[in-house]
Amino acid sequence: MLQAVLFDQDGVIIDTERHGHRVAFNLAFQELGYPEVVWDEDLYHTLLQVGGGKERIRYYFENLYEGARSPEDIEEFAKEMHKVKTEIFVEMLQNLPLRPGVHRFMKELVEAGVKIGLCTTSNEKAAATVSGVILSDIPFCIVIAGDMVKQKKPDPEIYDMALEKLGISAEHTLVVEDSHIGVTAAKQAGCFVLATYNDYTKQEDLSAADFIVSCLGDPDGEKAVIDKAAFPISENGIVKASYFLELPGQV
Repeated sequence: MLQAVLFDQDGVIIDTERHGHRVAFNLAFQELGYPEVVWDEDLYHTLLQVGGGKERIRYYFENLYEGARSPEDIEEFAKEMHKVKTEIFVEMLQNLPLRPGVHRFMKELVEAGVKIGLCTTSNEKAAATVSGVILSDIPFCIVIAGDMVKQKKPDPEIYDMALEKLGISAEHTLVVEDSHIGVTAAKQAGCFVLATYNDYTKQEDLSAADFIVSCLGDPDGEKAVIDKAAFPISENGIVKASYFLELPGQV
């Protein structure tokens, strides 16, 4: 039987990248004296291939920045910049809607006795806001944020850590991800993967996932488009947790 479902945060639970993280990064650049730096949507999608916010800042200044005054100490600037960006982002976070079907799907898992975890490259403060405030009625058994691991996705460390802490084997675990690097991390950890893509990631290679959907679907809202599934997982555009409960024996 399925024992645990581990959710990525950004792009899976909340579509935070386009109107959340990206905007917060740009506001932080302005606050720290780099108003000429504006990460548009295309550039930010490129930067999303680098796991972790501080890592994206370092990568940008080391590889893409064409201004005349790059920070003298990029490592320290990335830490300061990320701290400012996080404060801005957390203020924005509670005003961003959950993706279709996420809360319903989690509630179905809880009712079925399946453990729920959060595994995100985002920082601890943002993860705590999502798990403890926005989804305060969901009993997360584990929350692992980006700063708690040495290697970010696509490295499987975050999922390996979650499995070890929960005492659950990968073959009894489903991971819900939205990106190529997230799917890669989860598959390298040996888990089954349900990919729920968004506008940023729908063109990425998610083929390694066992299931691929546009969203999880809500009865009174957006319905799921099923792109890949080894067996039926939805009813009338609603991805149901009950179909995954015997997952190890079905795939």
